[in-house]
Amino acid sequence: MVLPSRDLRFVQTSVARHRGDPTRLVQILWDVQDAYGWLPEPILGALAGELGLSLAQVRSTASFYHFFHLRQMGAYRVLFSDNITDRMLGSEALLERLCRTLWLERGKVSEDGLVSVDTTSCTGLCDQGPALLINHRPMGGLNEARIDAIAEHIRERVPLAQWPQEWFDISPNVRRRDWLLNHRAPAGAAVRATLARGAAGTLQEIIDSGLRGRGGAGFSTGAKWQACRDAPGSAHYVVCNADEGEPGTFKDRVLLGECLDLMLDGMCVAAHILGARQGLIYLRGEYHHLLDPLETRLAERRATGLLGPGCFEGRLDFDVEIHRGAGAYICGEETALIESLEGKAGKARIRPPFPVTHGYRNQPTIVNNVESFALAALVALEGAAACTARGTPASSGTKVLSISGDVQRPGIYEVPFGVTVREVLAMCGGLDAQAITTAGAAGHCLPASEFDRRLAFEDVATGGSIMVFAPHRDLIELARNVAHFFAHESCGFCTPCRVGTAVNLRLMEKFLARRGSPYDLEELERMHRLMQGASHCGLGNTATLVLHDLRHKFPQVFAQRLYSSGYEPAFDLDAALSEARQMSGRNDPDAHLGDNLHAHLGVPLGGTTRFLGPQAQPRTAARATTAQPAASAAAAAGKP
Repeated sequence: MVLPSRDLRFVQTSVARHRGDPTRLVQILWDVQDAYGWLPEPILGALAGELGLSLAQVRSTASFYHFFHLRQMGAYRVLFSDNITDRMLGSEALLERLCRTLWLERGKVSEDGLVSVDTTSCTGLCDQGPALLINHRPMGGLNEARIDAIAEHIRERVPLAQWPQEWFDISPNVRRRDWLLNHRAPAGAAVRATLARGAAGTLQEIIDSGLRGRGGAGFSTGAKWQACRDAPGSAHYVVCNADEGEPGTFKDRVLLGECLDLMLDGMCVAAHILGARQGLIYLRGEYHHLLDPLETRLAERRATGLLGPGCFEGRLDFDVEIHRGAGAYICGEETALIESLEGKAGKARIRPPFPVTHGYRNQPTIVNNVESFALAALVALEGAAACTARGTPASSGTKVLSISGDVQRPGIYEVPFGVTVREVLAMCGGLDAQAITTAGAAGHCLPASEFDRRLAFEDVATGGSIMVFAPHRDLIELARNVAHFFAHESCGFCTPCRVGTAVNLRLMEKFLARRGSPYDLEELERMHRLMQGASHCGLGNTATLVLHDLRHKFPQVFAQRLYSSGYEPAFDLDAALSEARQMSGRNDPDAHLGDNLHAHLGVPLGGTTRFLGPQAQPRTAARATTAQPAASAAAAAGKP
């Protein structure tokens, strides 16, 4: 197919803007989708030719990311947050209401091409849910009246720019400030302090401060920077991971507004220590609405000598680019993020080698998150003692928490390390909780008996996402949501994670339908051991933590869902024939298959009812004593 000249010129212009660099493929795909609304196949072919890639390579990248569309989408693209805290606030019912009002099937584009409605794992608005994104713009605090108004605006084709601005207002929602959020340092102050002290002296301050990465793993920041500084290479790179895709996490969204200059100063401090000239910010796909203000601030810093070639009176050559993520949780893992920065599908690399020696473009690279760079700037400005004065000996400084769920005051809380879970719950009004998750979907789940444990790397490590669950919540819903999240987000690279997350989801759906069995609990344990020991990256290693904790710390959650004392098939043959019985007007015993397991085996049950779960209900249809009912049910379905 010959590409129209106008489209070809667009492709060539976009590729030229990105210096003809194939590692910029993800950003070029964003250019195309922003212009066309999707990624047409002929355009992808032209991109491949211009970049010297195969069409298969371009397709591989485009098809990997959830926010890239290989088919035409609606003019209005609505994505509801599917995180458990949004579901607790009624997001599922609101989604169905919008679909009913618009006469639209979920996950599909309307026949007139006007609108599509679906879900995304999390929008980063868990403290202001239920929430959605519409054409990348966030909207929180949804209710039925707002949903009806949205439907009306869509039907009338009102341009998004003319919608009420207050619908899109997002609050920082900072509830408690400490060392980081209370800072008043002017932009560039931390960099000037570093230039005055020198690279080696500042690195020693970072090491002496005991600062550890705030993404959850808790690796020593000073040790990472030292290893990268010492690694040979033709260039060194500084990467900020602003891809907080963890369900329940929204602190980076706030820090990118409240502490942006401090974060950029931290990147400049790292650049001076490493001798780096290039920095990159990997921005979460759901935070597209932050792109313009971020670009504006970068331009202001360049104009005032705080960024770019010859910045800080010629004493530093360092600039920063922003890369937009495209919806892939796995890209929070540092090597998957680097793969994405290089224009490829975000799949974790085999380690070693580690990014500090072989990272972006195979050169020494440090990857830290927004909070880590901002804290490093404070250490550079105020010294190691300011950090060690807070927290615990093994966990110095403060931690920014994103708190959501069943609390009176959801939002952002900065606390010193060493504070107990109970103290945090008292701050946010959640002391009656039955459980919390400590790191979104990828952390542990604690019962009330463990609320006196401390938030610290040596006790309860956390990336900052704390979701709270009141006593009336059914924790099997949490388990199913977590299992669905990881099955959806697994990159598929390794078999233990690809298969294990799918198995876990099927098991959780069985328990949710009250069809679980002890065999399923054993299978859940087997998946936990397998994925912990054999998964390629952290996603597979953490995907079972919540499920494992729920099984062992909340055994009643699963006991209430047991249906059988042995193996129970997930597919209910008798229920599958319900529509046929309704159509034929049959509901007599001969129109039922009897017990599900024996129906699968083709063996008559003999009139007994198997029933273990205290809340499960035995079937009302009389149990068959011969194999004849199966034939009768098949006849009711119109089958020979």
